[in-house]
Amino acid sequence: MPRLLTYALRSLWARRMTTLATAGGIALLVFVLAASGMLSNGMRQTLVSAAAPDRALVMEHDKWAEPGSRLAQSMVGRVATAPGVKLDEKGQPLVTGETVSHLIIGDASDVRISTVQIRGVDANVLALRPNVRIVAGRAIQPNTPEAIVGRSTVGRQEGLVLGGSFELAPSRPVSVVGVFDSSGSVLDSEVWVDISAVRSSLGMEGYVSSITATLTHPDRFDAFQLPLTEDKQVGLDVTRETAYYTKISSPSADVMLALGMAEALIFSIGAICATMIVFYGAVAQRRREIGVLRALGFRPISIVTAFLAEAVALSLAGAALGTALALLTPWLDFHTMNFATGQDVAFHFRPELATLLRAIVGAVAVGVLGGALPAIRAARMHPVTAMRA
Repeated sequence: MPRLLTYALRSLWARRMTTLATAGGIALLVFVLAASGMLSNGMRQTLVSAAAPDRALVMEHDKWAEPGSRLAQSMVGRVATAPGVKLDEKGQPLVTGETVSHLIIGDASDVRISTVQIRGVDANVLALRPNVRIVAGRAIQPNTPEAIVGRSTVGRQEGLVLGGSFELAPSRPVSVVGVFDSSGSVLDSEVWVDISAVRSSLGMEGYVSSITATLTHPDRFDAFQLPLTEDKQVGLDVTRETAYYTKISSPSADVMLALGMAEALIFSIGAICATMIVFYGAVAQRRREIGVLRALGFRPISIVTAFLAEAVALSLAGAALGTALALLTPWLDFHTMNFATGQDVAFHFRPELATLLRAIVGAVAVGVLGGALPAIRAARMHPVTAMRA
């Protein structure tokens, strides 16, 4: 059997042009499977990494995302007095109300129009989100028309550069005074503006979209939530920040994964057909060799095994190439709309071992399915008839 397998693998090199063409098709399949999974992983990671287990988010009841929520400013004080809220060094509750909206700004290349998420923030925003740091310029001065932009947003839209400016509303210019970084989370795709400027420009005086609170410990969430949700007339939804970002990450990530799987299905059908054609051709060309092998005593199962070994080797070669190409994608920036919030978000492909293994298993399955019927045909050949061909 080892000699038979060596012979089978050498035959791939003897037919290297068709081997390379078929391996290239399988590589494309693996690339699509791996890249779509990596992009889906990246979308989820980008959104979920903005959350912290010790933070809670309060929004209007039955609202899916922050931009559609509206709460009275007085609710900020009510949340600040809820049990379990952490205090800062000055003894003040780590609670902030934020106004979240969208702004349509022309792309810097003038090729397209994109939607930027504007977050009206208070002076304590950096204390509440310690994972965010200013990497250029300075923080916003309270009660001034100033903004800081996320690292992934810099230069992508008109005016969103350090020292630039843009309009929240007609004749309402805002100056960009800093750039912040949140270690690749979705916050890097936002623009933070002083909350008073956002309210006055967008007609939201006296309201906030959401209220974020830092808790003394994640286990204090139930105690924090209960007094805020027991009064049904107030109409508050209280969730863990991690749960909120997981929820809004699902639509886009699931769509991208589904599109990738659909495309991979199409490629897999083509790859199976190509593999089948190649191996049917190999069987026709090697009839006499197959007849000799059968005459030498090799059983049909050995012939099937040899041909399937060729198919699997071909698949693994294509899988190696496709995986190598897929591993280059994390170097790319990918911008698309988050379907849950409507904002333009920068994502990165995120490789995970399980994702790559699924793609490789898919390639092997294609090889086995494509090589099975030709292998069975070869095994059923009568040795005398095959040698006379």
